Amino acid sequence: MYTFSHPKDRASSCMKAKKKLGTKHQIREEKKREQRIGNVITVAISIAIIFISGFIINSLLNPSSASQPVSSTTQHTQHNSTTQQLGAAIVDQMSLSRPNQTFIQTATNVLEKAGFFVEYHPGEEVTIDFFGDLPAHDYRLVVLRVHSAVGPPLGLFTSEPYSQSKYVYEQINDQLQCVAFSNYKLGDPTFFGISPNFVSACMNGKFQKTIIIAMGCDGLTHTDMARAFIQKGAKAYIGWTGSILGTRNDPAITHLLSRLVIEKQTIEKAVADTMREYGSSSIDSSVLLYYPLEAGTQTIENLQ
Repeated sequence: MYTFSHPKDRASSCMKAKKKLGTKHQIREEKKREQRIGNVITVAISIAIIFISGFIINSLLNPSSASQPVSSTTQHTQHNSTTQQLGAAIVDQMSLSRPNQTFIQTATNVLEKAGFFVEYHPGEEVTIDFFGDLPAHDYRLVVLRVHSAVGPPLGLFTSEPYSQSKYVYEQINDQLQCVAFSNYKLGDPTFFGISPNFVSACMNGKFQKTIIIAMGCDGLTHTDMARAFIQKGAKAYIGWTGSILGTRNDPAITHLLSRLVIEKQTIEKAVADTMREYGSSSIDSSVLLYYPLEAGTQTIENLQ
């Protein structure tokens, strides 16, 4: 005997069956999901316990390890601050026209032997910006192997070609000037030179008890450049009173450096000793002097 059911009744029965099956399936899946979450939490807790236990054991075995890196760094910094080398610069603008590698190497050896850290600046680096930042390097000794144009005001050569249309403000205010070699002929190159006003107004920062050695001609024919450097924080300025031959200049300054930094002579004694060794001649009568006079009693050790 067959029982007939209406399609709607059959559909309703199927829906009820599906609902029952769906509910059981969802319950099983929810239980599985909860089980997986529980497993993950259990593993995470186990890892955390292992990590914390290891940290506690390590701390007990090495009680000072946590503070050691800070202490070590502090000691290292303090050690560096007490043993920091003094800086010296050799500014070699003359390398473009009158190179002398023997002088550079000998002067560097003398300074390094005395414990200085030496930085060499060839002519290509000797720009207006370079001079502007010179005090910021905190050099205690600066050797300016730089051509100079007699003044007043004295002009120290840079390696930058001169142009009327550049640095107009600085030119108007006599901070920069056009400089050329003494045997200049029309068409020869000209360069920007820095003046005492540039040292006073355009150099960034202050020198720190620095000794400036100006190797160019006429560095102390007038005192305007020397005064500008002293006002900028330099302790002493050493230069020639007239034109100086390269064959006399380079060995004389090497001798001066040796007396100043190795023998620790006073500035007055070192300059006088250099003049005795490399005195003037019939061709070159320039005299090495220092400024100001009270700097004569200073030694390189006093300036550290």
